[in-house]
Amino acid sequence: MGNLMGSLRYKEPRTVEECDSTWESDSESEEQPGDEDSGISECVSRFETGRCGEQANMSPKPSDSKSSTKMKRSFYAAKDLYKYRHSYPNYKAPRLPNDYRNLRFYLNKIPLIPDGIFIEEILTKWRGNYDKLEHNHTYIQWLFPLREQGLNFYAQELTQEEIKEFQSTREAKRRFLLAYTLMLDFYGIKLLDKSGNVARASNWQERFQHLNESQHNYLRITRILKSLGELGFEAFKAPLVRLLLDEALCRGTLPNMLHSTLEYYVYTIRLRSHRRSLLRYARQHYQPANTFLWGPPARRRGAEAGPGGRVAEPTPERERRGGDPHRACSPLTKKDSVGGGGGGGDGKGTKGYTVSTKTLQEGVMERGRGDRGKYLETVPL
Repeated sequence: MGNLMGSLRYKEPRTVEECDSTWESDSESEEQPGDEDSGISECVSRFETGRCGEQANMSPKPSDSKSSTKMKRSFYAAKDLYKYRHSYPNYKAPRLPNDYRNLRFYLNKIPLIPDGIFIEEILTKWRGNYDKLEHNHTYIQWLFPLREQGLNFYAQELTQEEIKEFQSTREAKRRFLLAYTLMLDFYGIKLLDKSGNVARASNWQERFQHLNESQHNYLRITRILKSLGELGFEAFKAPLVRLLLDEALCRGTLPNMLHSTLEYYVYTIRLRSHRRSLLRYARQHYQPANTFLWGPPARRRGAEAGPGGRVAEPTPERERRGGDPHRACSPLTKKDSVGGGGGGGDGKGTKGYTVSTKTLQEGVMERGRGDRGKYLETVPL
């Protein structure tokens, strides 16, 4: 987490470029996460055993309407995620460190408020109850706590002390992983192993169709990704982001999620090399290529440019849907994957999305989608 000297040196970023260190050098330090199982194997084997065959791909319907508004990256999103990755510079604990309400909830000692429901009831009775998971808006802040206030003001923010205690409590981490698989199932995804690799679940077609239209869940996914990083599962982020990126950009099953994936989900990942790998993959397949916004800034384009010295920059998802994103993409390969491994893009089999387990202590916050207004971008769920 952050330190006192880092807070004293903190300078508020004023531009998107100042918030985004993705394309800087690779001189950052990296560390391997611990090898302890932390109850992960039980979480995976309990609900996610076996590999389900995939059904035929769902291609998006081309849209004839094109927006004349030039797309720009959201400064509010970039600043929010900069603060997250840098562990909230100038952060002040909101309460006494001995409260640990989030940890006590995950130890099944207190219920979530205001519903009065214990974590064990959610884990055992809510799985597969998609109407409840969709329409209840108070549980997500308890299942995936952050060091920032969300819309449920009964849910308390994490503190650094509570995070350390949570990460050292096996029972809490075991239930947290079960909560993660609960939400993955809700979205049509399954956890494959204790490294965080994911793939389509057997119910993917129905759930992806719902997810593509239920855009408030995009805010939830940002929160989930941030919380994974806070509570010791940083390595789980990149496989999920890679799957969502591939589904949105290449398979055409989640076209409405493309902007959130590029503007928010990628930038929850603390390891720059993983962010670069994901963005290079996206830039390779993005259409129209010359509207890709998330590439290297102008001062670095010489090194990243392709033929003709040009670097692609993106367009709003609704503009690019005039083309066929599924046709534009090649199948996933080991070369394309983040940190090695990969999934197939032919839709005929279930292959997981994998990444290396390296993590970086770089810096966590959640906001809404860039095209949903300044208010939603600055208020986490």
